[in-house]
Amino acid sequence: MSPKSAPDIVLIGAGIMSATLGVLLKELQPELTIEIFERLDIIAGESSDAWNNAGTGHSAFCELNYTPEKNGNIEIGKAIKIAESFEVSKEFWSFLVQEGCVKSPETFIQSVPHMSFVWGENNVQYLKKRQQLLEANNLFKGMEYSEDPAVLKQWIPLVMEGRDASEKVAATRMEAGTDINFGALTRALIGHLQKQEGVQVHLKHEVRDLDREEDGRWYLKVKNLETGKKRKLHTRFVFIGAGGGSLPLLVKSDIPEGKGFGGFPVSGQWLVCKNPAIVEKHAAKVYGKASVGAPPMSVPHLDTRVIDGKKALLFGPYAGFSTKFLKNGSWLDLPKSIKFNNIRPMLAAGLDNLPLTKYLIDQVRQSPEERLEALQAFLPEAKMEDWELEVAGQRVQVIKKDPEHVGILEFGTEVVSAADGSIAALLGASPGASTAVSIMLELLERCFPKMLATPAWQNKLRQMIPSYGQKLAENPTLLEQVRTWSNAVLQLKK
Repeated sequence: MSPKSAPDIVLIGAGIMSATLGVLLKELQPELTIEIFERLDIIAGESSDAWNNAGTGHSAFCELNYTPEKNGNIEIGKAIKIAESFEVSKEFWSFLVQEGCVKSPETFIQSVPHMSFVWGENNVQYLKKRQQLLEANNLFKGMEYSEDPAVLKQWIPLVMEGRDASEKVAATRMEAGTDINFGALTRALIGHLQKQEGVQVHLKHEVRDLDREEDGRWYLKVKNLETGKKRKLHTRFVFIGAGGGSLPLLVKSDIPEGKGFGGFPVSGQWLVCKNPAIVEKHAAKVYGKASVGAPPMSVPHLDTRVIDGKKALLFGPYAGFSTKFLKNGSWLDLPKSIKFNNIRPMLAAGLDNLPLTKYLIDQVRQSPEERLEALQAFLPEAKMEDWELEVAGQRVQVIKKDPEHVGILEFGTEVVSAADGSIAALLGASPGASTAVSIMLELLERCFPKMLATPAWQNKLRQMIPSYGQKLAENPTLLEQVRTWSNAVLQLKK
């Protein structure tokens, strides 16, 4: 493809979101021309990188922040939605494996039990009630619950070693949990795209500006960061999937739908176990309850990972604050993002979230001894010499306008699109990558409604995602069928 040509689709950012959308569009309409621009020299180098995210197949099996308790009632609606979305992702990945588009599922997905672990009478009662509510739904069928120390020693021996026998503890367990290397998956998807006619991937290229022309097309200015050469191009559709870098580009697009959005960056760190004997003793993702004021991405967990075929054990993440919107970003990202149309929502959200600010300040000031104390709440016999601190990824939580509070801080993901569907941006963080397919299906509904309504697209979507258009939570027979199929294709435990 000539650099002077006008691609049909421009994807900004070479992460899991752009990769997923690119593959979907190319499967639905093979003649589309696509160009992907990534500012780093590697694919999936930011939020999709294995060490920069939790690697949890976010299915709401173990994440307690998806089932909040309010006025004595546990809300499970969000958990059901996330569990459904993760099954949709598994269906799409299974299709790609079967078609040979992605080879060797074990390179990106593994069976790892998902567990929730709590201590204290109130937390134990919460967990028991949560398990009863969730297990009644077929998406969570098979969730085990126990307060028996003997059972818990079998499930999580490391967590129970040295624990006070009088302490009230409980755990839930789902064998169907997964660990995912989203970096490996992203590279496989983009590698597949690069083999298709009409697709180009440009690394070390940064989209510096974008403007809408009178004919509705988008005019982009791109700089080659290696040579300094600049390029201009036109396109009918732009997707901004640049992680923390999405907000500044959305602001530059100047679409009315993007006005009023701000961002609050939160960084993370892991304690990584460097003692192989300890790593081998643990085989689960164990999530606890977040501290008061902590952002959802900081829910503490003891995490078995499989990265590039090697087992690892992580604890964290410990939250921190940085004005960068990307791990490889600029210290000026936050101040540059403050504009006239979003300063009031950002100030209002800040005033409403003073506990979060205090929590982040406390986290930044933590000493190694204080980090060890947090780890010992999970592993009473943990020793600092067995662990080392590693920097994790950077996330930007969404701040948006709100009629009641002026501005609110959102912890989920949000698709922002122009009324004409010519541009869309993805903002936010968790559960993110695990629900990428559902997020991109929502984007297709907004931005390609006419094509989506055609029999060709509908039939292809049902081929790629057998449950497309149906609610798995309301159809246990269909859920059993697609789960059995996807687990077999992806070589996962039932």
